[in-house]
Amino acid sequence: MIELNLKKGLKGAAQTIVNEENSAERFANPMLPAFATPMLVSLMDIAAINAVEKYLPEGYISVGTKISITHLAPTPLGISVTAEATLTDVYKNKLTFEVKAYDEIEKIGEGLIERYIVNLDNFTKKMLSTKGKKQEGEF
Repeated sequence: MIELNLKKGLKGAAQTIVNEENSAERFANPMLPAFATPMLVSLMDIAAINAVEKYLPEGYISVGTKISITHLAPTPLGISVTAEATLTDVYKNKLTFEVKAYDEIEKIGEGLIERYIVNLDNFTKKMLSTKGKKQEGEF
């Protein structure tokens, strides 16, 4: 097992401006011209990645395994959104983050994200070898 030097309380952030590319209208029509929930999830996950990526040993990355968020309020086009992630638990190579997101007016999202630290080369080899063995229609 690798030696991790990750401490609870590490923080990361990510920011974007709501536009046509990340609006709900991109995913379904008709839909509101507001920040899409899948994009909120992505922004929160990026904040979690940013909280720990500079502390990971060379050759290691974190991969997402579980996301549970609540999208609390809509954000219209042209408004800035900031996601914040705080590392709340480290168990072996499992990381748990509390995430929150705000627009220029209010909190728009909150939840938890779970990520695991893996060796990039080993993970890639396993993924590629597994994908080659699966039959069409299998997961």
